[in-house]
Amino acid sequence: MSPAPRSSRRPAEGAEATGAGRRRRAAAAVSEPADPGLHDAATAPYQPLPTAQVEQLVEATLTLMRDSGVAFEPGSEALTILRASGCAVDEEGAVRFEPDHVRDTLGSVAKSVKLWNRDGSRAIDLDSHHTWFIPGMTCIKVYDRESGQPRDSNAEDLATVTRVADALPNIDAVCVACKNVARSDLHGEIEEFAILANNTTKPLEYLCETPESLRVVIDMAAAIRGGRQELADKPYFLQIITPLPLNYHAIHTDQLIAAVRAGVPVSIGTLPIGGASTPITTAGSIVNSLATDFAAMVLAQQVRRGAFCIGSSDVCFMEPATGGIGNLAQTSLADLIMCQIRRHLDLPSFTGAAGYSSSSRFDADAVAEITAGLLQTFFSRPATIDYCGSLDQGLTYSLHGLLLCNDLAGLVRTMWQGVQIDDNTLALDLARRVGPRGNYLAQQHTVDHCREHLWNSRYFGPNLPLSGSPQPYADLHERIERDLQKILTTHRAEPLDADLASRLTQIRQRFELAHPL
Repeated sequence: MSPAPRSSRRPAEGAEATGAGRRRRAAAAVSEPADPGLHDAATAPYQPLPTAQVEQLVEATLTLMRDSGVAFEPGSEALTILRASGCAVDEEGAVRFEPDHVRDTLGSVAKSVKLWNRDGSRAIDLDSHHTWFIPGMTCIKVYDRESGQPRDSNAEDLATVTRVADALPNIDAVCVACKNVARSDLHGEIEEFAILANNTTKPLEYLCETPESLRVVIDMAAAIRGGRQELADKPYFLQIITPLPLNYHAIHTDQLIAAVRAGVPVSIGTLPIGGASTPITTAGSIVNSLATDFAAMVLAQQVRRGAFCIGSSDVCFMEPATGGIGNLAQTSLADLIMCQIRRHLDLPSFTGAAGYSSSSRFDADAVAEITAGLLQTFFSRPATIDYCGSLDQGLTYSLHGLLLCNDLAGLVRTMWQGVQIDDNTLALDLARRVGPRGNYLAQQHTVDHCREHLWNSRYFGPNLPLSGSPQPYADLHERIERDLQKILTTHRAEPLDADLASRLTQIRQRFELAHPL
């Protein structure tokens, strides 16, 4: 059996779900790109698989969930909820899901949510029609500004990355880009949220290891928003949860339950390694990843039907020669397929394998990999790109990498605007007047359209150091460094209200006194 037909799933609002609505969005995006995250305009995403094979992967996922099941921690509240919903649960906590039950979940899950900035004045739409660029996530080292060498990251580093991200126009939200390694405990996780809130006005992504720290962060976000209901009405952060493949511990499901009950949107997914924690084949690893995602979405719908809880597993593969995470071609293709499957199910895809590099330094290798990954987003259309600026296989954060990602995001967004085809752009009347031996340099048509599809790059295009320029040559790293130094010197995020900042500190201190380590 195939998943629920598109006609039975909740469409986008009003005419925007129709062909006419899409055409209006396309025209608006070309002439007036007021919605920078919009990718569903004049260009179509790449579909690597025929529809029949997409449905085959979904069917295989439902079969795996029914026949093998997904493990949940015995004694957890999640098992109680799933058992009450009619799922079969064995003595060891393995849950088997009936395909019709899963299909019903895929039909009832919220397909979009607005994520609001700190003061609730602007929002980004998390859905299948937008892509947002975000720095992250959870690196444990940074490159020291003086020596250039990797060192353990700290609270000041997280504040710096957050402040730089606040200044960048194509960075849309902020995540925990690097950890305060010296305080890697639940109190440190709570402090990380406070650092984000104090150093940017943009919406947030947050992730933690314990439900206890998440509950305190929900209290802090509610204080910022003005109350629990106000937070549910205008969510301030997206909670990211990272379980193991097909295996949910209580610390993960308790986070899901707490977030869903509070009206906080959730992205939950595993990071499988094909050949180690999932099958080595692309199809096999995708099926295991989707089963992990769907199980969380079923649980969330039992907690609150209509909740925004989207599975977001990133499929990676073992490099056979070394045993490490590698195999760029297989990982990139799997990412394209996962995005296609989620589009097929009318779900936003938080699978954004881009913005990072395996290189241990911000060098030519890193630039090549970051560029290739960011350009792939033009074809894959994920809802978020969450790894902007992460190097060294996710261990070390690079501010230079973040600034490059911001610039390349502008390139991708320019491409998403597509090309408008009409009498004016075809310019046949103009071509007849100019004739085959004329030129267009002095034509008003050229003046009117010359900047229509330009990528306003900070480092490339007109900013490239040309050989005939009187300015001294500066390579890409030097050009980014000048820009970075200016941001660090001049930009400060709008501060939190002093009374509100004091309330957040009191919430943290009360928890620390009640829960000493």
